[in-house]
Amino acid sequence: MADWNDTQRTQQGFGSVPRTGGELAGGVTFDEGLRKHMLSIYNYMTSGVLLTGIVALLTARSGLAVQFASGPLMWLVALSPLAVVFAMSFGANKFSKSTLQMMFWGFAVLMGLSLSTIFLVYTGGSIAATFFATSAAFAGLSLYGYTTKKNLSAMGSFLIMGVIGLIVASLLNMWLQSPALYYAVGFIGVLIFAGLTAYDTQRLKNEYSYYRGTEFAGKAVILGALSLYLDFINMFLFLLRFMGSRE
Repeated sequence: MADWNDTQRTQQGFGSVPRTGGELAGGVTFDEGLRKHMLSIYNYMTSGVLLTGIVALLTARSGLAVQFASGPLMWLVALSPLAVVFAMSFGANKFSKSTLQMMFWGFAVLMGLSLSTIFLVYTGGSIAATFFATSAAFAGLSLYGYTTKKNLSAMGSFLIMGVIGLIVASLLNMWLQSPALYYAVGFIGVLIFAGLTAYDTQRLKNEYSYYRGTEFAGKAVILGALSLYLDFINMFLFLLRFMGSRE
């Protein structure tokens, strides 16, 4: 599933590094508020990934994954998470924070149903190994994006164009069935979502200076978690092409 949650990426001014040390209401410093904001994003994102993993594992063990691997249910399970992402991205201003929360958890569950089919293709051990490898890579890349002084905003448009290219190449390979193109897309996909992880982390950090103290701040946490969730899941799926051992 591609990274569709890019409506926030196009906001102006996200490339600037926020000032630090300024005072907020109640005497809380900017840095303390920023750390709390980012921790909330990571907590939502991590909880969403874990919920997806639990649902995927239970669905696979129940035997329902076989029904999601083909037929009408396959398209329903595959496309419904995409519909939720679009709704959250374009309806963020209209929905309340609680509604966005419910949509986020619902999205995580739907993704779990969709990803349950990977247990029909790859061994459980290789899936677990890929998950932990992705977790380690994500942590390092996100830490880099948070701490680097380098402005990563110029990467945004390039990486998003790369995502579009991945979608086109993947659709093309559904017809060509080329193993070489399959692995090439996987390799490029890992690189693109690795870059997006660092870029999105810096973007979300910089966003805080615009949303702090506003009603949208709580919504920004959920949307930020969705962005990082998508980066993680996509990097995991592309990496699984190389690390996954087939059943």
